[in-house]
Amino acid sequence: MPQAELSANTVEVLKALPEKWRQINAEIDKRIVGQDALINELLVAIACRGHCLLVGVPGLAKTRLINTIGEISSLKFSRIQFTPDMMPSDITGSEIFDQDPASGKRQFLFVKGPVFGQLVLADEINRTPPKTQAALLEAMQERRVTVAGHKYALPDPFFVLATQNPIEQEGTYPLPEAQLDRFMFCLNANYPNFEEEVEILLTTTVDEEAPLATVINANEFVLLQLALRQVPVPRSVAEYAVKLVRATRPGASGSLPMIDKYLRWGAGPRACQYLALAAKVYAVLDGRLNASAADVKKAAHSVLRHRLILNYKAEAEQLTQDSIIDELLKTVK
Repeated sequence: MPQAELSANTVEVLKALPEKWRQINAEIDKRIVGQDALINELLVAIACRGHCLLVGVPGLAKTRLINTIGEISSLKFSRIQFTPDMMPSDITGSEIFDQDPASGKRQFLFVKGPVFGQLVLADEINRTPPKTQAALLEAMQERRVTVAGHKYALPDPFFVLATQNPIEQEGTYPLPEAQLDRFMFCLNANYPNFEEEVEILLTTTVDEEAPLATVINANEFVLLQLALRQVPVPRSVAEYAVKLVRATRPGASGSLPMIDKYLRWGAGPRACQYLALAAKVYAVLDGRLNASAADVKKAAHSVLRHRLILNYKAEAEQLTQDSIIDELLKTVK
């Protein structure tokens, strides 16, 4: 779509994004110390209507961050605390046999589960068995759930923000690749630096907590998502994103020796879509109304790291997905 085809309303929404971004970050900073890169990438995914997987050891404010976003956005917040004994109906909801007190008529009544929120926190998602994890597949992809043959639409906007502890494997179940692929970003929560950790200590050991202002609502989120999808991606940029994703596939035509040696599986077409969507957000935040290859590069690690399946050679040599992505960005022109 040429830039001239963008409507005046769309351009207005897009040009207002940097200031809205600043307001959102200012409110988050009242509760969260540091983690600036993580916060920025999380907001990029939300702006793209994407889901996020946050990976980090306990105590790095992953849950607190998601709670804070819920407070400042006036979205309907819902939390699912995953446990090994959880059933799919604990997430989606279930039908109960109910009697109308007025008419005496008996009927099945659907009671909605916690997935019927706008901002859904899936806390410690890998602590529940695959059968229950699968209850989120339809919700994340098609934004609806099916119970007893009936389809129920989820609210708009709808985001799943999941957390996962990377070091504690006792009583956990690895997320299947089909589930991982539905997350737009996989984000790593890292330890704070010295000054940030001192600030965390000082601000969290008192009873006072800064009040938060609502700076964006559900309707604004929907308008923003629609406007961002109108941002054009030049064909050359689209080709670069596709070449980058195709380069992750072992055995593909023109694949790199490093990929054939260290990967069992690469990224699929959904990764191309997410690279383009994230590039649009980075472009608008930079004051541009068309995406560039540099914007694609900014999103590469977050989009690709959970889609690259390492083989035993990579694990033996202690290679990571991020190190392989670094090499890809240097190699793919």
